[in-house]
Amino acid sequence: MTSRSDFTFFHEHRVRWAEVDPQAIVFNANYFVFVDHAVTEYFRANDLMWDQTLEAGFDFFTVNANCNFRSPARLDELIQIGFRCKRFGTSSVDYAFGIFRGDELLADGTMTYVCADAKTRRPIPLPDHYTSRILAFERHPIETKQAA
Repeated sequence: MTSRSDFTFFHEHRVRWAEVDPQAIVFNANYFVFVDHAVTEYFRANDLMWDQTLEAGFDFFTVNANCNFRSPARLDELIQIGFRCKRFGTSSVDYAFGIFRGDELLADGTMTYVCADAKTRRPIPLPDHYTSRILAFERHPIETKQAA
């Protein structure tokens, strides 16, 4: 089970009116919006914003996203989105996330991104400066599994 201690990085968010359904609970698709905001802040914390990666000639594309919904977040609650690197492949990277209200796990899941040449949009190996920054930031081991 995912816990807060699994994450080095957290982004805090207060649930807004526009993010809930008529039951005043977060509409399920908005969990990915919360994670997307956390992704941006995670990359900002690692000095790897998208304009910098584009200048370096590479970009990332989401190829898989999943979420396990465990307990609903509600209007005006303060939640924390934990985000971390889980695995480096040759050209792909898996990230894990957990959404918490205090210590209670509300949702968790993974996102897979593929690194690609910024012009051709074809997969390329993960750049060393990208992986080295993530490795220096994370406090948990990152699995490295090379593609077959």
